[in-house]
Amino acid sequence: MAELDERAWADAIGMYERRYTYAKVTGRDHADWALDVDRLMRGDTPDVRGWRVNDPLAGEFERLDDPYYPFALRPDAARTDAWKYHLDEIPRSSAKRFLVALSTLWLNVEDTPEFEERREDLERRAEVILSRFPEGSSRFYANTGSESARLDYYKRISGCDPISVHDWDLGLFLVSDTEVGMVWSFHAW
Repeated sequence: MAELDERAWADAIGMYERRYTYAKVTGRDHADWALDVDRLMRGDTPDVRGWRVNDPLAGEFERLDDPYYPFALRPDAARTDAWKYHLDEIPRSSAKRFLVALSTLWLNVEDTPEFEERREDLERRAEVILSRFPEGSSRFYANTGSESARLDYYKRISGCDPISVHDWDLGLFLVSDTEVGMVWSFHAW
């Protein structure tokens, strides 16, 4: 695996640039990581290390009235538990596969042409993303339902609990002691 640096990070999140996908990381300022997610959802939030972010709506008109667009459900201090209800913790191995699935055209590995030819590169990039969140002290949360921890993310994902204005969004929050990140993909049809 490539050593984690700005170049490796930019290459890794580059797998999301053809999708309607957010990929960014911010610092942890709160004991409850969900309170830091609010900052991640703001379109103008830079990466805490100054590294590349993937923000498909940067500079778009939707953001003029609402800097959080397309996110509709955001955590706040009074309701973090209710907000976390939309998420379920998944193991690191599942997070790797989910990061790969979030890069596919229809958020569906099974329907992705030539996936097997690209699989090794996509998994390498997912490992780079995960390397920013130390093994043993990081946690991962998905919005793919109560069975999230047991899902095979290389199979069709049949459900989600959206947190955006769209009917279908899939995403992962990555949480360490010092940073919180998100990779969130949308179908906006």
